[in-house]
Amino acid sequence: MMLFTQAKGLRVITADEAATLGTVKDLTIDTHTRGIACLRLAGAPKDATAIAWGSVQALGRDAVIVRSQGVAESGAAHLPEHREAIGSRVLTEHGMEHGTVKDVAFDPVSGRILTVYTALGDIAGDRLVGLGSYAMVVRAERT
Repeated sequence: MMLFTQAKGLRVITADEAATLGTVKDLTIDTHTRGIACLRLAGAPKDATAIAWGSVQALGRDAVIVRSQGVAESGAAHLPEHREAIGSRVLTEHGMEHGTVKDVAFDPVSGRILTVYTALGDIAGDRLVGLGSYAMVVRAERT
């Protein structure tokens, strides 16, 4: 398990050339798969500001290793629009408040969202419904 706050700032390095592309600025969530769609980079060449999750070869405590071929194929055109998760308001599909997102835990191998940590408690990643400019929407807990 890794947190978004732990991944931000990691160096992104190509596997073949060991070239540093930049650092992880943010992670973009794909709500359809409930996983990470891509890494958004800071300090990267113009053609590599977003790297599709499928191009990530390894993600560790010190760096992210990406396939060199994947960098060339990671054009931002087919990636989802970025919405900031951390700090986002959280609502259930019924409109009930559930605080704000403090952090997001994900599987560093698959990119699957495991847990959303909020000011009012933890939410399982499989409850994620959507993430927009207004709020993150989650399914209400069944009682």
